[in-house]
Amino acid sequence: MLAISKQELQINEEIRDREVLVIDADGTKRGVMSAKDAQKLAYDQNLDLVKIAPNATPPVCRVMDYGKYCFEQQKREKEARKNQKVVEIKEIRMFSAIDTHDFETKVSQGKKFLQGGDKIKVSVRFRKRAIAHPHLGEELLERFRDAIGEVGVVDKPPKMEGRAIVMFMSPKQAKPDKPEKSKKSKKQSEDAPASAE
Repeated sequence: MLAISKQELQINEEIRDREVLVIDADGTKRGVMSAKDAQKLAYDQNLDLVKIAPNATPPVCRVMDYGKYCFEQQKREKEARKNQKVVEIKEIRMFSAIDTHDFETKVSQGKKFLQGGDKIKVSVRFRKRAIAHPHLGEELLERFRDAIGEVGVVDKPPKMEGRAIVMFMSPKQAKPDKPEKSKKSKKQSEDAPASAE
């Protein structure tokens, strides 16, 4: 497919250059000709003349169905937007003095978010004088990281932000089985020459 610059394209009578390099609808070069002759060529084929490379010397124009091109371009952009996966960052908040059951609930919640493909921000907040013991928050985040380790990895290690310690995690990528297969095939290929001898 042909790559055309994203800027607004000039078509038909809008092209006022003296000479242009013309590419036909099927992709063959027709050579350098006047813009008037190029427009006549396009009209004879019942198509449009579109300037696709305005900065070239001479500018490059292509004979094409401009309406169809625009439609296909919009369709491609729509398809690309549809295939984009939006990754959200979900937040899990805990306090430095958290109960065991509450901690387990937060861990299961974190696993659910990570398995859903979202990233998580885990924060441990300190109330009142608990801020004097930031090591408790770090230990809690380490416990959380170990409990959730099978489905998530740490993106950003724990860091103090105001009255909280924050850590970011993302889902673990599934490891492909292909490398193991290639090892087996190598073993088989090594064994084969030995048996031939």
